[in-house]
Amino acid sequence: MLNWSNSLGHQPRKISIMVLSSHSCTSATHTDCTGRVAGAHPPPSMSSSTAFTESSDHFETPTMDLEAPTLLQDITEQGGYAYVSMATLAAAGDSRAAEAAREMAWEQLHSGPWHSVLPVWRDAYSMACLHVARLHFSKGELSESLRVLDMGLIMGGMLLRKDLDSAVDKVSAKARDAGAVSEQLAKRKLVRQDGLRDAEVLQSLPFKSLSLKLVGRRPSLSLEGFLREYFLSGSPVIISDSMAHWPARTKWNDMDYLRRVAGDRTVPVEISELRNDICIPDYCFAGGGELRSLNAWFGPAGTVTPLHHDPHHNILAQVVGRKYVRLYHASLSEELYPYTETMLKNSSQVDLDNIDEIRFPKVHDLGFEDCILEEGGGLSTSWMLDMKGSGSSDYI
Repeated sequence: MLNWSNSLGHQPRKISIMVLSSHSCTSATHTDCTGRVAGAHPPPSMSSSTAFTESSDHFETPTMDLEAPTLLQDITEQGGYAYVSMATLAAAGDSRAAEAAREMAWEQLHSGPWHSVLPVWRDAYSMACLHVARLHFSKGELSESLRVLDMGLIMGGMLLRKDLDSAVDKVSAKARDAGAVSEQLAKRKLVRQDGLRDAEVLQSLPFKSLSLKLVGRRPSLSLEGFLREYFLSGSPVIISDSMAHWPARTKWNDMDYLRRVAGDRTVPVEISELRNDICIPDYCFAGGGELRSLNAWFGPAGTVTPLHHDPHHNILAQVVGRKYVRLYHASLSEELYPYTETMLKNSSQVDLDNIDEIRFPKVHDLGFEDCILEEGGGLSTSWMLDMKGSGSSDYI
C-alpha cells in the first residue's frame, strides 16, 4: 500500500495504495564488543576503502571513506576496541572480520530498549553491513549482498545512508542485468481476473456490510469539486477512473516484473524501482500543503486491518485487486471501545468478524459508511471524519 501525506495548515494528508495477491475474502479491516582485550591497544583509524577500488565487482562508499576515521574513534571512545579491530580488517578484505564486526554491532543494537541504543552503534552496524555486502558483491553473491544492505537500511543509522542507497542501486542493477533474480515461474498474473462472485463476497463480509450507507463514487472529479464537496466537509468519496495512466496498473499485476525489480529485497525498505510506476494525484495538493509520506503495501487476500483511525487525510489507491472498507464517524469513537494503552489508543478492541456483544454492546447498532474499493479506484477520507473505528478487508 502506498502512503502519501501532506498538510493543510496542521492537517496532514496520507495516500495509500494497496496491492493484493490471491483469491479469498475476509472481513473488517554475540560477541562482546565493549570490553578491552588484555594488553591490547585501540588500533589506528583506517579508511574503510583501503583494499578496494571501484570496478564492476565493487561499489563505492564515499561517505564511509570520509567518515570512517571519526566513526571508528567514536566507537573506540565507547569501548568498542574489538569492533574497531574487526572493522579495520574488514576494510582490508577480511570476510570473517566483517561478519564479526556486524555481529558485534548487532549485539549492541539489542543491548536494551531501542531508544537507549547509542547512535554510534547504529552507524557502526551500517558500516559493517557495507563491508559484508561489498565482499558478497565481489564474489557475485548478489542476493546475499542485497539482503545485508537492506538490513543496514532497516537497522542502521543515518550517517552512511547515502552509501547504502547507492550500493543497493548498483547491486540491484547488476542483479537485473545478470538475471540473478530467478524467473523460473511461468509468466502469470498476481491477481487472476476470474475473481469471487458477488454473492460469495457478501457472505464473507461482516454483518450488515453494504446494507446501510455506501460511500459515493465520482468519476473524473475536478479539484474544485473535490475540495468543495468532500474535503472541506470531511466526507469520503471514491474517485473512479483516476489511475488509468499509472504503469503500476499493469506492471504490479505481473509477478515476473515484481520478482525482477524487488524479488531479492528485504522489507520494510524503500523500493525506489517501483516509484516510477505511480503518479501522485493532484488531489493530494487540494487546499495547499506539502506531501508528507508515500508508502506501498503488498499483501495477500484475506489481510485484515483492525478498526483504527489515522491522524492524516488519506487517499487509498487500489492498484491491484479489491478491498472492503468500513468507516465510522468520529463522534462514535468511544462506542467503538478504543484501547487505553498509548501504543494502541488509535485502534478499536472490536473484531467485526466476531463481535463480543457482552463486552461491546454498543457496536451492533452503530451506523457506518462502507464500500468495495475496486481496482483502479481511489478512496479519499478526511481526518475530520477521523477514521476512528474504520476497518477494511482485502479480497480479490
